[in-house]
Parts: sequence; C-alpha cells; structure tokens
Amino acid sequence: MDFGKGTEKETEKETGKEIGKEIREEIGKGIEDEFEMKDRRYRSSTLTNGLGRSGQRALLYATGMDEEDMKKPFVAVIGSFSEMVPGHVHLRELADYVKQGIIEAGGVPRQSETIAICDGLCQGHKGMCYPLASRDLIADSVEMVVEAHHFDAMVLLPGCDKIIPGMLMAAARLDIPAVIVPGGPMLPGNVGGNPLFCSSELREYPGRLEMGTVTLEEMKEAEKAALPTVGSCAHLGTANSMCMLTEVLGMGLGGNGTIPAVYSARIRLAKQAGMKVMELWEKNICPRDIMTEDAILNALTVDMALGCSTNSMLHLPAIAHEIGMDFEIDFANGISEKTPNLCHLAPAGPTYMEDLNEAGGVYAVMAELNKKGLLHTDCMTVTGKTVGENIAHAVNKDPEVIRPIDNPYTPTGGLAVLKGNLAPDGSVVKRSAVVEEMLVHEGPARVFDCEEDAIDAIKGGRIVAGDVVVIRYEGPKGGPGMREMLNPTSAIAGMGLGSSVALITDGRFSGASRGASIGHVSPEAAVGGPIALVKEGDIIKIDIPNLKLELDVSEDELAKRRESWKQRAPKVTTGYLARYAAMVTSGNRGAILEIPR
Repeated sequence: MDFGKGTEKETEKETGKEIGKEIREEIGKGIEDEFEMKDRRYRSSTLTNGLGRSGQRALLYATGMDEEDMKKPFVAVIGSFSEMVPGHVHLRELADYVKQGIIEAGGVPRQSETIAICDGLCQGHKGMCYPLASRDLIADSVEMVVEAHHFDAMVLLPGCDKIIPGMLMAAARLDIPAVIVPGGPMLPGNVGGNPLFCSSELREYPGRLEMGTVTLEEMKEAEKAALPTVGSCAHLGTANSMCMLTEVLGMGLGGNGTIPAVYSARIRLAKQAGMKVMELWEKNICPRDIMTEDAILNALTVDMALGCSTNSMLHLPAIAHEIGMDFEIDFANGISEKTPNLCHLAPAGPTYMEDLNEAGGVYAVMAELNKKGLLHTDCMTVTGKTVGENIAHAVNKDPEVIRPIDNPYTPTGGLAVLKGNLAPDGSVVKRSAVVEEMLVHEGPARVFDCEEDAIDAIKGGRIVAGDVVVIRYEGPKGGPGMREMLNPTSAIAGMGLGSSVALITDGRFSGASRGASIGHVSPEAAVGGPIALVKEGDIIKIDIPNLKLELDVSEDELAKRRESWKQRAPKVTTGYLARYAAMVTSGNRGAILEIPR
C-alpha cells in the first residue's frame, strides 16, 4: 500500500477544506457588507442591516422605500388627525410640510396617528371620563410605535388638551431627538357684532336663555359663529396653555404656542420643525437634554405669568415624572409669590391668542420675566440655542396684551395651590379668573356626588348667592377619569351667580372656566379624602390670598364621620377605564399611572 500517496491525498483534502472555509468566510463577509445599509449607531439599523433582515427590508420596500432611503435616518411623524375635532382636522396637511422639511434635510419620514379626544365634545356626559385618561394612553401609543419600529427621531403633531402633554411625556420617556409642532389656535368668532367672541362664553348661553337675557335665535346664531376656523379654541384653555408651555420647555420652536392655525407662518413652522429634528439628530440633542428640572420650573414660572389653565398643574407633574423629577404642586405657590401675572387672556380678560401672537408671543413674555431674573436662561432648546439666546431679541409690541414686568395685572401669578383640612394634599384655583369679592369667601356647602345632580340644582334655581357647591366622586379614581366641570361653572355664570357662588371639586376644570372654581381636591372622595365627609350645610372657608381651604367642622366630628364612611364600589368595572382607575394616582401627583403593589 502506498501510505505516502494516501497521506498526501488527505493533506490536500484538509488544505482544500481550509481554503474553502476561507472563501466562504470571504464571500459571507462580502454578503454581510452588501447589507450593511447604514451605520450601526442608527436605531433604525436594526431593521435594515444584516443578512438576516431580509424580511424587514422587504416590508420597507413595500412601503415605497428604495436602497437610498435605507441608508438614511427614519423619522416618525406622529400626528393626532381627527375629522371630529377642529383642533386636529388640519393636521394631515401640516404633517405634509413636516415631512417635506425632513426629506430636504436628509431623513425619511414615516407618518402614523394617535388618539385625539375633544374635551368640549365630551362635556356633560360619560365621554368626559376619557380625555385625561387618554393622556397616558397617548404617551404609551407613541412609545409603542417608536420603539417597535426603532425610529431614529420623531416629530409629534398634537392639537388639543391632553394630546400635547401625552406627547411631551412620550418624548421624555423615549429620549430620542424630537420636536413638537401643534396645530395652533383658531381665530375668535364674531357673534352679535362682537368680533372677539370667546367660545367659552357660549357655554353660558343655556343659562342666559333660561334667565331670558338671550333669545333662542341669538343662541343658534352664536353656535354657528363662535368657532370660525380650524385650530384649538381661541381662549386660554388647556390646549393653548400647554402649546405655549411646550415652547417654554424648549420642545417647540418660537411661535409654537401662538401662531394661529390658519396662518401661513404655521405651515412654515411645520416645515422648519422637520428640518430642525434632523439637526437635533446630527447633534444628538435629546428631550432629556432639554426638559430638565430647570426647564420644568421655567414652564411653571411662565404658567403664572400667562394665567394658564389649572390643568397645567396635572400635566407639568406628569411630564416631570417622566424625567425623574419629584414635582410637588406646592412649588406653584413659591413661584407665584415672586412671579407677576402679565397677561389676561380670555376668558379671564379681553385679549386672545391672536393678540398675544402679534404682541410678540411667548418669547416676549419670557423676556419681560427675564428682566427680573425669573428664568433659567441656560436651558437648551430644540432651536439648538439656549433660552437666553432665543429671547435675547424678543420685543413686547403691545404693553396692554403683555404687561411690562413693572406694571403687572397682579404682583402674584395666575394659579394658586390651596391647602387645609378639606384638601390636605392640595387643591388648585385659577386665581387670575376669580373676581375680587370671591377671593375670600365662606358659605354653606351644597353637596353633590356627581356633576349631573349639581347642574340640575343650579339650573333649577336651588343654588343661591353665597353657596359653595361641592361636587365629589369625580376625581381620577372616582370619576373615573377626573371629569371637567365646565358645564357647572358655565351654568353658575349663566344664572348670574359667577361673582357670588364658589365651586369645589375633586374633579378638574376647563381652562375656559372662570370664577371661584377650586379643583383637584386631594385626597379625592373615592379614597376617603375629607371632601367625602362634607355634609349639606357645613360651612366652607375659602381664603385664596392666604392659600387656605377649610371645612369649619371640628376634628372630633370629622373623626366620627371618617369611621362611618364606607368606600364605594367602582363605577366602572370593565374596559380601559377600569384599568385606569386601578392604576391612577391623585390629582396632586398629576394623576400619573403607577403599577399597584
């Protein structure tokens, strides 16, 4: 046998295997390189890169992408379009301009939508249980889309009320480059020859009709003329409050909060937002670089100067929670004490969002505040500049719309947090919308366990001057969903009782509410808070200047009532609201969701 030849053949065989392996590895490397579509630092490379991502690439090709698109950053454009809501009906058009800006700046935009609920449409029925509850669901839905599809950056397009804070919460949670660009405010209506009709005033018309101060025809005409354009309602409600505070937080470009929805400047802002998010991506500037604790305090300061909706005291704590900040609503009083109220926007005064925009907008308000060093000016913003740089050249063009800091409407801010034995953990009032004679008030409690019963009593003439209307079991858990008490406050005003009757609730109020409306009473009735112990006729003492809300009942008597109080069965036991009620915290904590332990 020729052992030598056999050995030689075996050696050749082994050498061939090695060469084959090297060739295969080289070929494999070449194949992998072929599918290395973009730098691995791109979040979206998870979808595009690698031999094993054939299915993902096929799905992307199916959406109309090509190989060049695969090499670029993927940018989520998440709107809240709805044909049901005037503040959202134009958002698809606005999104087109955002996408144009992204494309011009080198990104690949991909659009989707989230939830949009209109508080106004929900007034006075079960639907009002859902708007606040939707805020956290909106944040979750943005998180789901962006994380599931590994977007590199995002532009978020809210419109009204809870959509804005929900998207801000998502931005803070996800912490990828992001810009917020809302739909903008609508223009005021022209009703009865008044070209500056506040749509919130329309809510008072049913009461006026019953009182005989308006006719049926006048009411019908007002309904058709009150809301003349798309956009969020023209007064300083929650939507416009939060859009302006988004600008203050640094998450929106200049003009974000005030440029009317129908102005071409809003379109240009949208395109600019698309281009700006790409710049943020290039520089790796993310929301938590912007929404710092100092930025939150800036927002609270400007909130006081503007006289924003009381709902901001639900949403700022919720946003703060997402960045890990322990936000106590008591902060408001300390900031209010040194922050003058510079604006009286409708319904608290005669000016509108359009007026504020023409007067110089949010930057002009901030510039006034900065004259006394009330802002943290070194905070970064989505402009790529600091707050100080953004407002350096801002000019107050109308000192009647934006009062100079040395000539404010009041020396203290627009909101106040009241505490006492009726609200140990706090309650919130829009001080700037309370008439002087109601700043200090005491009167008998008129107690109702739901909004509907209170409205029946008000419209039925059973509420008289001096009364304190108490509406309970409408808190985050008790509602559930913390219904908005705009209808009761509007009914009180419509019946001519706005300057003589107070309303206290563990629910919340619209930014359109005015008068002595004290909400967010915590702890709420559903968990046995003192508001659950109030009885018909108890004297309630309100002292807004001294930040007090007291029930004139002895501690011994309250202890007896507490012993006999029994927790009520939940109003809702199925669906989303049941899950929400099980997880939601109190109003003083921003009604955030926590996993029960």
